[in-house]
Amino acid sequence: MTPDEYVEAVLDLVERIPEGRVMSYGGVADALAERSGRASARLVGNIMARHGGSVPWHRVVTSAGRLPPGHEREARARLRAEGVPLRGEGVDIRAARWSPDEGM
Repeated sequence: MTPDEYVEAVLDLVERIPEGRVMSYGGVADALAERSGRASARLVGNIMARHGGSVPWHRVVTSAGRLPPGHEREARARLRAEGVPLRGEGVDIRAARWSPDEGM
């Protein structure tokens, strides 16, 4: 998979995350690792920062449930409107985590 194809795969996967659910950066990387040969949460974060404006970027959080850096207020508002369970300053990742294996 070329770097451009990986960017498209990340964005396609993020587009599939249903309302009310989230994935971690590492979860996105892990879901694509076998196909792509890449498994970097940091790379997914960089892709989201550069190219994620056209997908539901607010549904991608850290493995601890922290919201996208620099966009916490907007992400929290969007997630709250979708019914995502929040905990403290972030998402209740155990309750809200989605896997592509679950389907939609």
